[in-house]
Amino acid sequence: MTTQRAWVLLPSGNRLNLLAPDPHAWTDRDLAIGLSRTYRWSGYSAWDHPLSVAQHSLTVLELRQHAAKRRLTPAEARRELLHDATEALLGGYDPITPLKPHLGDGYQRLVALHQTAVDIRYRLPDWDEESYRAHKAADHLAAASEAVYVVGWSRASIRDDLRITIEPATEDPLAGTAGFSPWEPWPASYAAERFLDALLLLTSDMAGISDLARNAELA
Repeated sequence: MTTQRAWVLLPSGNRLNLLAPDPHAWTDRDLAIGLSRTYRWSGYSAWDHPLSVAQHSLTVLELRQHAAKRRLTPAEARRELLHDATEALLGGYDPITPLKPHLGDGYQRLVALHQTAVDIRYRLPDWDEESYRAHKAADHLAAASEAVYVVGWSRASIRDDLRITIEPATEDPLAGTAGFSPWEPWPASYAAERFLDALLLLTSDMAGISDLARNAELA
Protein backbone atom coordinates (compact mmCIF):
# COMPACT_ATOMS: atom_id res chain seq x y z
CA MET A 1 0.00 0.00 0.00
CA THR A 2 1.43 3.38 -1.00
CA THR A 3 0.97 6.65 0.86
CA GLN A 4 2.57 8.79 -1.85
CA ARG A 5 -0.42 9.45 -4.11
CA ALA A 6 -3.00 11.10 -1.86
CA TRP A 7 -3.35 14.19 -4.06
CA VAL A 8 -6.59 15.62 -5.45
CA LEU A 9 -6.56 18.10 -8.33
CA LEU A 10 -9.22 20.73 -7.63
CA PRO A 11 -11.26 22.75 -10.17
CA SER A 12 -9.10 25.82 -9.41
CA GLY A 13 -5.99 23.91 -10.47
CA ASN A 14 -4.76 23.72 -6.88
CA ARG A 15 -3.78 20.38 -5.36
CA LEU A 16 -4.96 19.08 -2.00
CA ASN A 17 -2.93 16.51 -0.09
CA LEU A 18 -5.55 14.38 1.63
CA LEU A 19 -3.03 13.10 4.18
CA ALA A 20 -1.72 16.55 5.15
CA PRO A 21 -4.37 19.12 4.19
CA ASP A 22 -3.17 22.71 3.84
CA PRO A 23 -5.90 25.12 5.05
CA HIS A 24 -5.26 27.33 2.04
CA ALA A 25 -4.98 24.65 -0.63
CA TRP A 26 -8.55 25.03 -1.85
CA THR A 27 -10.57 28.05 -2.93
CA ASP A 28 -14.05 28.79 -1.67
CA ARG A 29 -15.36 27.84 -5.11
CA ASP A 30 -13.53 24.50 -4.94
CA LEU A 31 -15.29 23.79 -1.68
CA ALA A 32 -18.69 24.84 -3.01
CA ILE A 33 -18.30 22.63 -6.07
CA GLY A 34 -17.17 19.70 -3.94
CA LEU A 35 -20.12 19.98 -1.57
CA SER A 36 -22.55 20.38 -4.46
CA ARG A 37 -21.30 17.04 -5.84
CA THR A 38 -21.34 15.23 -2.50
CA TYR A 39 -24.70 13.63 -1.91
CA ARG A 40 -26.82 12.93 1.13
CA TRP A 41 -28.64 9.63 1.67
CA SER A 42 -26.13 7.65 -0.41
CA GLY A 43 -27.25 9.62 -3.45
CA TYR A 44 -30.82 8.28 -3.42
CA SER A 45 -33.76 10.59 -3.90
CA ALA A 46 -37.40 10.54 -4.97
CA TRP A 47 -36.62 13.47 -7.27
CA ASP A 48 -34.66 13.81 -10.50
CA HIS A 49 -31.56 14.94 -8.61
CA PRO A 50 -29.91 13.68 -5.41
CA LEU A 51 -29.67 16.05 -2.48
CA SER A 52 -26.28 17.71 -2.20
CA VAL A 53 -24.47 18.41 1.04
CA ALA A 54 -24.28 22.03 -0.15
CA GLN A 55 -28.07 22.34 -0.12
CA HIS A 56 -28.30 20.45 3.18
CA SER A 57 -25.78 22.85 4.72
CA LEU A 58 -27.83 25.87 3.65
CA THR A 59 -30.93 24.23 5.12
CA VAL A 60 -29.22 23.63 8.47
CA LEU A 61 -28.01 27.24 8.58
CA GLU A 62 -31.54 28.53 7.97
CA LEU A 63 -33.08 26.20 10.55
CA ARG A 64 -30.45 27.12 13.13
CA GLN A 65 -30.92 30.84 12.54
CA HIS A 66 -34.70 30.53 12.72
CA ALA A 67 -34.48 28.75 16.07
CA ALA A 68 -32.01 31.21 17.58
CA LYS A 69 -33.22 33.99 19.85
CA ARG A 70 -30.71 36.39 18.29
CA ARG A 71 -28.91 36.91 15.02
CA LEU A 72 -25.99 34.51 14.67
CA THR A 73 -22.59 36.14 14.34
CA PRO A 74 -20.79 35.62 11.01
CA ALA A 75 -18.43 33.13 12.70
CA GLU A 76 -21.33 31.18 14.21
CA ALA A 77 -23.14 31.14 10.88
CA ARG A 78 -19.96 29.97 9.09
CA ARG A 79 -19.68 27.15 11.60
CA GLU A 80 -23.21 26.03 10.69
CA LEU A 81 -22.70 26.37 6.94
CA LEU A 82 -19.38 24.49 7.06
CA HIS A 83 -20.36 21.74 9.50
CA ASP A 84 -19.96 19.09 6.76
CA ALA A 85 -17.15 20.75 4.80
CA THR A 86 -14.75 17.85 5.37
CA GLU A 87 -16.99 15.60 3.29
CA ALA A 88 -16.12 17.54 0.14
CA LEU A 89 -12.41 17.60 0.91
CA LEU A 90 -12.30 13.86 1.59
CA GLY A 91 -13.34 12.84 -1.88
CA GLY A 92 -17.02 13.71 -1.79
CA TYR A 93 -17.97 10.99 0.69
CA ASP A 94 -20.90 11.44 3.07
CA PRO A 95 -21.40 8.12 4.87
CA ILE A 96 -24.77 7.63 6.48
CA THR A 97 -24.55 7.88 10.26
CA PRO A 98 -24.89 4.15 11.09
CA LEU A 99 -21.82 3.38 8.94
CA LYS A 100 -19.46 5.83 10.62
CA PRO A 101 -18.55 3.64 13.63
CA HIS A 102 -17.49 0.90 11.19
CA LEU A 103 -15.07 3.04 9.16
CA GLY A 104 -12.23 2.74 11.64
CA ASP A 105 -9.79 4.99 13.47
CA GLY A 106 -7.87 5.85 10.30
CA TYR A 107 -10.91 7.46 8.72
CA GLN A 108 -11.72 9.34 11.93
CA ARG A 109 -8.15 10.69 12.09
CA LEU A 110 -8.44 11.95 8.52
CA VAL A 111 -11.75 13.65 9.29
CA ALA A 112 -10.14 15.33 12.31
CA LEU A 113 -7.17 16.52 10.21
CA HIS A 114 -9.45 18.05 7.60
CA GLN A 115 -11.73 19.58 10.23
CA THR A 116 -8.71 21.29 11.76
CA ALA A 117 -7.80 22.68 8.32
CA VAL A 118 -11.35 23.99 7.84
CA ASP A 119 -11.38 25.51 11.33
CA ILE A 120 -8.12 27.35 10.65
CA ARG A 121 -9.08 28.50 7.16
CA TYR A 122 -12.44 29.93 8.17
CA ARG A 123 -11.70 30.89 11.79
CA LEU A 124 -14.45 28.69 13.15
CA PRO A 125 -15.11 28.99 16.89
CA ASP A 126 -15.10 25.89 19.05
CA TRP A 127 -18.46 24.37 19.88
CA ASP A 128 -19.65 24.81 23.43
CA GLU A 129 -22.34 22.56 24.88
CA GLU A 130 -25.20 24.95 24.17
CA SER A 131 -24.19 25.83 20.61
CA TYR A 132 -23.50 22.20 19.71
CA ARG A 133 -26.85 21.10 21.07
CA ALA A 134 -28.60 23.81 19.03
CA HIS A 135 -26.65 22.81 15.93
CA LYS A 136 -27.54 19.14 16.30
CA ALA A 137 -31.21 20.04 16.73
CA ALA A 138 -31.13 21.86 13.38
CA ASP A 139 -29.12 19.08 11.74
CA HIS A 140 -31.51 16.38 13.00
CA LEU A 141 -34.55 18.40 11.92
CA ALA A 142 -33.03 18.73 8.45
CA ALA A 143 -32.37 14.97 8.34
CA ALA A 144 -35.90 14.06 9.41
CA SER A 145 -37.35 16.41 6.82
CA GLU A 146 -35.07 15.13 4.07
CA ALA A 147 -35.95 11.53 4.87
CA VAL A 148 -39.63 12.21 4.26
CA TYR A 149 -39.69 14.96 1.63
CA VAL A 150 -36.55 14.14 -0.37
CA VAL A 151 -35.96 10.40 -0.07
CA GLY A 152 -39.56 9.30 0.36
CA TRP A 153 -39.56 7.45 3.70
CA SER A 154 -42.91 7.40 5.47
CA ARG A 155 -43.21 9.09 8.83
CA ALA A 156 -43.79 5.71 10.44
CA SER A 157 -40.66 4.30 8.81
CA ILE A 158 -38.37 7.11 9.89
CA ARG A 159 -39.58 6.53 13.45
CA ASP A 160 -39.59 2.73 13.48
CA ASP A 161 -36.74 1.86 11.09
CA LEU A 162 -34.43 4.90 11.11
CA ARG A 163 -35.02 5.66 14.79
CA ILE A 164 -35.58 9.34 13.99
CA THR A 165 -37.95 10.62 16.65
CA ILE A 166 -38.08 14.30 15.69
CA GLU A 167 -41.01 15.43 13.55
CA PRO A 168 -40.12 16.75 10.06
CA ALA A 169 -40.39 20.49 9.45
CA THR A 170 -43.68 21.70 8.04
CA GLU A 171 -42.02 24.09 5.57
CA ASP A 172 -38.84 24.09 3.51
CA PRO A 173 -36.62 26.88 4.91
CA LEU A 174 -35.16 27.32 1.41
CA ALA A 175 -38.59 27.55 -0.26
CA GLY A 176 -39.18 30.39 -2.66
CA THR A 177 -36.28 29.55 -4.96
CA ALA A 178 -37.53 30.28 -8.46
CA GLY A 179 -38.27 27.19 -10.50
CA PHE A 180 -37.99 24.66 -7.66
CA SER A 181 -40.64 22.99 -5.53
CA PRO A 182 -40.28 22.84 -1.73
CA TRP A 183 -37.63 20.28 -0.72
CA GLU A 184 -36.68 19.61 -4.34
CA PRO A 185 -32.94 18.86 -4.67
CA TRP A 186 -31.12 21.43 -6.78
CA PRO A 187 -28.80 20.62 -9.68
CA ALA A 188 -25.17 20.62 -8.58
CA SER A 189 -24.23 23.78 -10.47
CA TYR A 190 -27.03 25.78 -8.83
CA ALA A 191 -26.30 24.36 -5.38
CA ALA A 192 -22.64 25.32 -5.75
CA GLU A 193 -23.49 28.93 -6.63
CA ARG A 194 -25.96 29.30 -3.78
CA PHE A 195 -23.48 27.83 -1.30
CA LEU A 196 -20.66 30.03 -2.58
CA ASP A 197 -22.82 33.15 -2.32
CA ALA A 198 -23.59 32.34 1.32
CA LEU A 199 -19.97 31.54 2.13
CA LEU A 200 -18.64 34.75 0.60
CA LEU A 201 -21.20 36.78 2.53
CA LEU A 202 -20.24 35.08 5.78
CA THR A 203 -16.49 35.55 5.25
CA SER A 204 -16.74 39.30 4.63
CA ASP A 205 -15.59 39.89 8.22
CA MET A 206 -12.31 38.05 7.56
CA ALA A 207 -10.49 40.99 5.99
CA GLY A 208 -6.86 40.33 5.19
CA ILE A 209 -7.37 36.57 5.11
CA SER A 210 -9.85 35.81 2.37
CA ASP A 211 -10.18 39.03 0.36
CA LEU A 212 -7.63 38.08 -2.31
CA ALA A 213 -9.08 34.62 -2.78
CA ARG A 214 -12.61 36.00 -2.78
CA ASN A 215 -11.84 38.66 -5.38
CA ALA A 216 -10.11 36.09 -7.59
CA GLU A 217 -13.14 33.80 -7.44
CA LEU A 218 -15.55 36.60 -8.31
CA ALA A 219 -13.42 37.81 -11.24
